[in-house]
Amino acid sequence: MAEKQIAIIGGGPAGLMAAEALSLSGHRVTVYDSMPTVARKFLLAGKSGLNITHSEDYRLFADRFGAASPRLRAALDGFKPDDIRTWAAGLGTETFIGSSGRVFPKAMKASPLLRAWLARLEAQGVSIMTRHRWSGFADGGLAFETTQGRKIAEYDAVLLALGGASYPRLGSDASWTDWLRTKRIDIADFQPANCGFDVAWSAPFRERFAGVPLKAVTATSEAGTLPGEFVISQAGIEGSLVYAHAAALRDRLASEDKAALIIDLAPGRTAERLSRDLTRQDPKASLSNRLRKGAGIEGVKAGLLREIADPATLSHPESLARLIKALPIPLLRPRPVAESISSAGGIRWSELDDGYMLKKLPGIFVAGEMIDWEAPTGGYLLTACFATGRAAAKGMGAWLKR
Repeated sequence: MAEKQIAIIGGGPAGLMAAEALSLSGHRVTVYDSMPTVARKFLLAGKSGLNITHSEDYRLFADRFGAASPRLRAALDGFKPDDIRTWAAGLGTETFIGSSGRVFPKAMKASPLLRAWLARLEAQGVSIMTRHRWSGFADGGLAFETTQGRKIAEYDAVLLALGGASYPRLGSDASWTDWLRTKRIDIADFQPANCGFDVAWSAPFRERFAGVPLKAVTATSEAGTLPGEFVISQAGIEGSLVYAHAAALRDRLASEDKAALIIDLAPGRTAERLSRDLTRQDPKASLSNRLRKGAGIEGVKAGLLREIADPATLSHPESLARLIKALPIPLLRPRPVAESISSAGGIRWSELDDGYMLKKLPGIFVAGEMIDWEAPTGGYLLTACFATGRAAAKGMGAWLKR
């Protein structure tokens, strides 16, 4: 097969993974990115420890993508979590499994892995063109706005890997939706995923506790009951435990205009024990002392009870015990999608064939967060970006042969 000219628009994990696979197949690959450097969101994710994938049983892992799980399964099967660890090791990045089952590079950073990856791509002949913002289709090619003006690039096939709508300052601003909608591509509106929520905190509570974590709690929603921790923010709540429930809470707010995250402030004690221990406290003692001695609750947990509970409830041991075990935090709205770790929505699966090609635009493939799927944090999001990039590259290779 003669060498083909491949354009990949978007230099994130999905685009770079596709570039690696396609360049190995003998194609001339050029990656275009609007930012001064590639993979900026990937690097940001790695600042606090790059969670590259997850070690849980693969059958459970593959079901973590909600309604999109069946459509993603073939791509995930082609690049499983163990394959990612092997791939990273080939780039000199050894990984380890954390206590939560999440997988991290031993260096706990994204930058060494990215440097080695870019060096490999360069050795394979991949060209990377930064400061090239895609501005649509023109003159039978791709139009880019660059620092030297408008340019047109010709291609035999193209992969769009432009990301979703979260963190637009890093390049994923969803501006591509306008260009694809002109081509009659059906796109689900973007929504925040893995996001925080607004809560109507009182000024005294906000001033005292904003930035303080709630540790050793469990949270319940339609997503189930999960242990962990989260943080009181100026606007409401955020953090890993909130993100695990974000999709369920977001959808509940959309359908009913109200939702609450139910918090167990003392998961190690039953309501019966709490009621008994609280009853033993001196009723003349302050609430702070009764909570501390009878329930082991103080600080931000005690503050949260005062903030949310009816004062009359706090004076009755049985009612107080029930509230400690199931404290509802009423939510107003999700935080904006631009602040969220990832986004839900994107190109609907009905627009794609099994090789990740747009049915209405032969030769145009898509991968990563542009597609309508979402995933929890914990390495799932990054794994699916890697996997769809490889799957789209495979689909493109098969299409070029035809």
